[in-house]
Amino acid sequence: MYQSTSRRGFLGRSIQTLGALGLLAGRRPSESFAADGPSEVEMTEKAVAFLKHRQDSKGGWSTERNEPGITALAAAALLRSKRVTPADPSITKALAYLESFIGPKGGLSEAAHANYTTAIALVAFHEANTNGRYDRIIKEGQDFLKSMQWDESEGKSQSDAFYGGAGYGGKNSRPDLSNTAFFMDALRDTGLPADDPALKKALVFVSRSQNLKSEFNDQAWAGKVNDGGFIYTPANGGQSMAGNEPGGGMRSYASMTYAGFKSLIHAGLTANDPRVRAALEYMKKNYTLDENPGMGQVGLYYYYQAFSKALAAWGHPTLVDAKGQSHDWRAELRAALAKRQNADGSWVNPADRFMEGDPNLVTSYGLLALSYAREKK
Repeated sequence: MYQSTSRRGFLGRSIQTLGALGLLAGRRPSESFAADGPSEVEMTEKAVAFLKHRQDSKGGWSTERNEPGITALAAAALLRSKRVTPADPSITKALAYLESFIGPKGGLSEAAHANYTTAIALVAFHEANTNGRYDRIIKEGQDFLKSMQWDESEGKSQSDAFYGGAGYGGKNSRPDLSNTAFFMDALRDTGLPADDPALKKALVFVSRSQNLKSEFNDQAWAGKVNDGGFIYTPANGGQSMAGNEPGGGMRSYASMTYAGFKSLIHAGLTANDPRVRAALEYMKKNYTLDENPGMGQVGLYYYYQAFSKALAAWGHPTLVDAKGQSHDWRAELRAALAKRQNADGSWVNPADRFMEGDPNLVTSYGLLALSYAREKK
């Protein structure tokens, strides 16, 4: 978060290519996960109960932070859990609270982090959109997000490193990959096609966020690390929250790499694209759920939700790592969350950076991750 519906199966036309990459090999998935821990249903029910109990009198979560993005995440997580309906009082109160930030420009333009909050809120409104109740809010929110994207309307040409990106909005509007990934989630989840102009522009920014020397990344640092992973932003010379490599260049890290990989998917790329292939290679070499590779325990739960959303969008049940071990990523993610869930149903990160010491935020991340890790019927 603060760095932060069903999708057609990705790469359906590229099974042969993925087989060549070793990602669909007929190997037995890893059994390293605990089979006797709490079930996804049990974890979900405990997390839902925790969040519902923590909702405050305003209808939100952590509203003392003056950051409605946490409320948007909690509402989206509760709805995606399928244990809470749009008619549930917790949801009607939360969405009413979010609506109070909608301004004349459309979107939650009155929020401190208008772009970010609008993107997350659109997912919640979409999940609750029975009988077209939120059609207008969703359409105006899409238009607001597009208006805030860095492009020609802000005097940026495609040669500018800001181009196509999205920032938090408000006082901090410099674009970054985390916000751009949420921006793309919102537009795709609410029905826009991969070839929408806003998504094509976003792809330019996402490509520049990858440690990959190619025709798609013209930044001076692109080939210094060249491992296919992603950094936080190419803007203003580039920045990685994981710091720099000793030999020069900015270090890739997993949470941004999965966010970047998912964004490539949202833009319609397939396994034949060199950007996708390079990102997959990074993911294979750095596969783990014990930490957020490149950052250790920092940003762990943001990583879990990015990992889960990306692999669900990818559309395959296993991923073969660089050692040839096949992983049932859904089962392994559920096991990672099970051993970290507190008795009261919450998750919280002792490595309190990016606000991951806030159990409302982190439990929302955990619940979102579980929703994408749910076994398909």
